[in-house]
Amino acid sequence: MQRYDSYKDSGIQWLGEIPSHWEMQRTKYIWRETDTRSENGSEQLLSVSQYDGVRESKSDSRSESLKGYKLVKQSELVINIMLAWLGGLGVSKYEGLVSPAYCVYKLISKQNPYFLHYLYRTPMYLSEFARRSSGIVPSRWRMYSDDFGEVLTLLPPLPEQQAITSYLDTATAKIDEAIAQQQKMIDLLNERKQIIINNAVTKGLNPNAKMKPSGIGTNRIKLLYAVDNISDVDHYMPNDVINGIPYIMTGDLKEATSMINFSGCKHISKQDYERLSKKHKIKKGDVILARYATIGTACYVDTDIEMIVSYSCVTISPNKQIMEGKYLYYYLKSKHFKDDIYPYINSNTQGNVGLDSLKRVYVSVPSLIEQKEIVLRLEDDLRKLSNTILNTTKQITLLQERKQIIINDVVTGKVKVTL
Repeated sequence: MQRYDSYKDSGIQWLGEIPSHWEMQRTKYIWRETDTRSENGSEQLLSVSQYDGVRESKSDSRSESLKGYKLVKQSELVINIMLAWLGGLGVSKYEGLVSPAYCVYKLISKQNPYFLHYLYRTPMYLSEFARRSSGIVPSRWRMYSDDFGEVLTLLPPLPEQQAITSYLDTATAKIDEAIAQQQKMIDLLNERKQIIINNAVTKGLNPNAKMKPSGIGTNRIKLLYAVDNISDVDHYMPNDVINGIPYIMTGDLKEATSMINFSGCKHISKQDYERLSKKHKIKKGDVILARYATIGTACYVDTDIEMIVSYSCVTISPNKQIMEGKYLYYYLKSKHFKDDIYPYINSNTQGNVGLDSLKRVYVSVPSLIEQKEIVLRLEDDLRKLSNTILNTTKQITLLQERKQIIINDVVTGKVKVTL
């Protein structure tokens, strides 16, 4: 694609050079905030995603009244004022309603709203929204209407806006389709991993093994008798401190890698650690299992780092005379275990599994020698699949980056779209 014939200095550092015939206007002359409320809350609930803008909500349970939520019409701009700087905004293609905490704007100038949708979600505009937001820390930043109104908006002539929008709709749809195909491949590979794990811990090393009446090819005993300890901590939420001891919550357990996300976890004081770790100090070889929210998500502890897990998880220490920690980790990831634990899930609110219930769940226990052999073979098979998943994920990242570059170059005038 070619560049425009001539450019001019916008006079604004973050905008830089723009095509000579393009204009700039403050958003307060383009958009006007509207505040029309739903009388009965019966309209379609919409959400605002930082990844793809306004969309129909997938979690419209209507457990509470939506009366008084803000109405949104097609082509109106919706901004989550707390996440504007992260892309929590977009022009709606739907009619519906959004949270009263969001801002809704209607066009008061003759512009293509979907061109503006692409423009406002570019990195340069998100950075400007961050500068226009106020708050002590990023998690509390808010961009209010008066601040948004002062943002300068790039405005090509309307025919160019329409051509740019049409071009981007086509180009991004192709990239999105390619991403969807890659994601489908990842989903299939993850399903294959699950099948391999399930077969290994229920049939052992011989996939053709004759199944016992219990439905598995190995002995089954209650989890309680295969471990030294199944423990949790008090329902106490300690304060976060700098340079403290890692405090692991369900969101820090990474199912796909079996690893704990230490980089993003909370940290607590030594005093809180000593108080909470009285029941059990986590050690290498333990398994951490989520028992709230993402029930069944598990991680294997392969480090000697001092840590504690929240009451939303349990720590399981295998009896090394009976069970290998890595084998237990894989068993807890199996469909067989998840099927066994399902009847014990308390479905109140977010759902949870009690400690006593976990102790009653059965686990398949082949000999220690076979457990070690199962783990070795499993990790060899899973490593191949994981490498393929990693490469496919990298392809998705490259496609997403390519999509963003195309959008950014076109809506900021770095390259020209032919009318």
